[in-house]
Amino acid sequence: MFSLLPAFATAQGLSFTHSDSIANCPAGTVCSTNWSGFAVTGSGFTDVKGSWKVPSVTCSSSTTYSSYWVGIDGYSSNTVEQTGTDSDCSSGHGVYYAWYEFYPNPSITINGFTVHPGDTITAEVTYSGGHFTTTIKDGTQSFSTQGTVSGAARSSAEWIVERPALCNGHHCKLTSLSNFGTVSLGTDNTGVSQTNYAGVNGGPLATIGSYGSANIHRITMVNNSGATLALPSVLSADGTSFTETWYGSS
Repeated sequence: MFSLLPAFATAQGLSFTHSDSIANCPAGTVCSTNWSGFAVTGSGFTDVKGSWKVPSVTCSSSTTYSSYWVGIDGYSSNTVEQTGTDSDCSSGHGVYYAWYEFYPNPSITINGFTVHPGDTITAEVTYSGGHFTTTIKDGTQSFSTQGTVSGAARSSAEWIVERPALCNGHHCKLTSLSNFGTVSLGTDNTGVSQTNYAGVNGGPLATIGSYGSANIHRITMVNNSGATLALPSVLSADGTSFTETWYGSS
């Protein structure tokens, strides 16, 4: 088991955490109570880049959440450097926005950066000279920021759909996952070149599929009873792309 605790602050006294807890799964699979997607592991990650189509969520009266992001670290380490978008439900309506985070600092919503269902998002996290830079693009919009994270291991890169946890102090509870239907990620699905790629030690970017089976982790989101909540497809033939399908909220 492992956990990560990048906080997503929303209101005084409350925070969201992109907090992962891996459950026991059959051989050859990895299950998480709040992640679904792909991670690659190794050392010296300096770049991760991804793309996705913002899904339109189907909302009832319940409040639900879904986050879509790329990041460095977190799969087997205690920091995460990430940027992405949310497709949430509040009062029966979809709520869409972009954010970034350098944990242990809280996540920051990117004000003035509009996100709509169907938009093509390109997101990247890079590392150089002791600094991480997050960049997110949506059409003509682009936002970048830089931060430092003490003790960052740079031991993994991720392309993730997530249900965050709602925390009050140190007490955290996983939220319900928004019904996003199916979301498409990577070059073959978005037309954005060199996405769902990662690089190490400042070298060229390589596809998820190029990292070899021992270092590629396909993650299924499950609830505490083991029922599937979100499931990634297998990678495309060129190792760049996959889809995520929603199966349940909690």
